[in-house]
Amino acid sequence: MHVYTRALGKIASRYAPSRVLSFDAVHVFKALQLIENKGHVSRSLLCKELSLGEGVIKTLVKHLKMQGLIESTKSGTRMTQKGKTISLQLFSSIPVETSIPKCSVALGEFNYVVLMKQFGFAIKSGIEQRDAAIKMGALGATTLLFKDDKFVIPGTNYDSLRKESHIAELLIEKLNPEDGDVIIIGSATEDERTAELAAKNAALLTIMNHERHH
Repeated sequence: MHVYTRALGKIASRYAPSRVLSFDAVHVFKALQLIENKGHVSRSLLCKELSLGEGVIKTLVKHLKMQGLIESTKSGTRMTQKGKTISLQLFSSIPVETSIPKCSVALGEFNYVVLMKQFGFAIKSGIEQRDAAIKMGALGATTLLFKDDKFVIPGTNYDSLRKESHIAELLIEKLNPEDGDVIIIGSATEDERTAELAAKNAALLTIMNHERHH
């Protein structure tokens, strides 16, 4: 797995020391998701979906090309075989996502959930995930482990949704979690996109940090 997250990190790192990049690994991840889902994408769609300016998207696309993950065609930007291989690995760790209404574990106007497959071992208190979400302009993130058919607070057996069974049922239906899976809920006030990038950034950070400890 580490090869794939390292590729993301490489794309999101600057080549010329003087230039500060205005995008992160999470923007690269979402760009790959969009290209994978749609087959090919235009720059304007990337601008809109990633909430980034045209110049930043141009640089991001250039970096993806330099790493051989995408190529340009008449119909837009599409994935290369190398891009597909890397994306497949990443998407298998963060395979499913959904939005949920405001509740005790999701305090924003907009709340977005990502599932991380079998990453329960990598979660300590959830504070590093919250900080990664705030970095994306969100209110924060809530990290829960799925254990014995319950969403529990890390380090405890406390069923965080025992009084909100409708939310637990919604999450189980949409995400189909298994024991040992993790959910990260990004919460934002202004729009769903911020909540989504926050949750994904927290998930990617968890994967990257866990690899460093290996």
